[in-house]
Amino acid sequence: MGSAPVFAVVGHPNKGKSSVVATLSQNDAIAIALEPGTTRQRQPYPLTVDGQTLYTLVDTPGFQRPRRVLAWLEAHSASASDRAETVAAFVTQHRDDPRFSDECELLTPLIDGAGIIYVVDGSVPYSAEHEAEMTILRWTGRPSLALINSIGTDDHSDTWQAALGQFFQVVRRFDAVRAPFDQHLGLLRAFGQLEPDWEAPLAEATRFLAGQRQQRKRHAASLIARALEDMMGFQERRTLTLDQVAGTSDANLADTLRRRWYQRQRQREQTLRVSIERLYQHNRIQRQEAELEWHNEHDLFSEDSRRAWSVSKRYLATAGFGAGAVGGAGIDALTLGHSLGAGALVGGLLGAAGSYFYGDRLALPALKIGALQDGLKTASFGPVQDSQFGYVVLGRAVDHWWHISQRNHAGRDLLDLAPADSHWLETLDRHSRQAIQRAFDRCRKQRPPDDRLRADFITAIEHAMTVYDDWRLNRT
Repeated sequence: MGSAPVFAVVGHPNKGKSSVVATLSQNDAIAIALEPGTTRQRQPYPLTVDGQTLYTLVDTPGFQRPRRVLAWLEAHSASASDRAETVAAFVTQHRDDPRFSDECELLTPLIDGAGIIYVVDGSVPYSAEHEAEMTILRWTGRPSLALINSIGTDDHSDTWQAALGQFFQVVRRFDAVRAPFDQHLGLLRAFGQLEPDWEAPLAEATRFLAGQRQQRKRHAASLIARALEDMMGFQERRTLTLDQVAGTSDANLADTLRRRWYQRQRQREQTLRVSIERLYQHNRIQRQEAELEWHNEHDLFSEDSRRAWSVSKRYLATAGFGAGAVGGAGIDALTLGHSLGAGALVGGLLGAAGSYFYGDRLALPALKIGALQDGLKTASFGPVQDSQFGYVVLGRAVDHWWHISQRNHAGRDLLDLAPADSHWLETLDRHSRQAIQRAFDRCRKQRPPDDRLRADFITAIEHAMTVYDDWRLNRT
């Protein structure tokens, strides 16, 4: 890759410059505030993938006195040919002048060769003040692109579009908080057309970012698969002496182990949440979701959660048949094929029946107390036997992944994870259904999937993520 391009994000104070930088640099640590003047010095934010800097965004202060700066430039310029040098002379002469400190900060990266991303708020009217800013930027002679980032409810975008088109080579509407990923790549491609030296590095940057996005999705599917294996197969155990057995009722023991089992499940789900957020470089996100509490209406084991995230009996029957048939194939192998496929058929029917049986409720594990051995008894709670538990966890995990993968790094609102209003997994292909069910069946028997089955499991979850993405897209 050639030299990584640098873009200075400039404009009026408090019009979304820092939001644009945060989104395009994938950095949620950038300060974004409602009051003007949050950014007082230029600050570079490189976007790096696998140790390679693809490009750098420079956050800058807003223009404070553009008309006075323009007046100075016009007074000191002899002809259009010296305008870029005149801008450089202004910065040199006024670098230590507090009246123009903000203008010098924002113009310096342009003098050094950065491209221009000019950000305006399309919800406020166009004014002469803005025209002075745009004229100054045009004097620099740098490749330029303007973004209309509407912050308020009013819409003056059409007026802005007409005005900006007279000063900038490319004008785009861009919501820094909600713009989809494809628009990010579109801006890079547009800039690549403005400067020949940037075309190759920005084309490669778009390929890197698109590849990174696919890798993150696969990695997220792997994280979800591992969490599901842990949660489906987890068993809370406690070893008791004879005295402890005599002094503890089964009911109290069950309640203790159940609470510990539940707390471990809750922690494991939260660990998954954080891992997905870190994967997408959302390091400061605030989440507002249904906590996994026993008496909360959105508790992991509540009826509301089951209705929102579990799958239908019909789905379970088809997924269970395929998963059970694989196990039944072992019968055929033992009989050297003389069962004529009866083993697979019986296994499939048993798998479908078991899945169907658990389809209308979310069942908790039962307490088990082992036989006395060497003066000790072992009590256990888990693993969960209900496949619906896995589908509830899967649904919540995929929903969380979707919100994180779609969230721009300029977002500062709480991440509200509300339950779905209809089930999206019904359109998942049969092979993926069976791979998921097969993994669930092995985990609840405390037999984690081998490498091949785990790879199938991860691929099936990745397909489920695609199905959910399509479902969300069709809802809008």
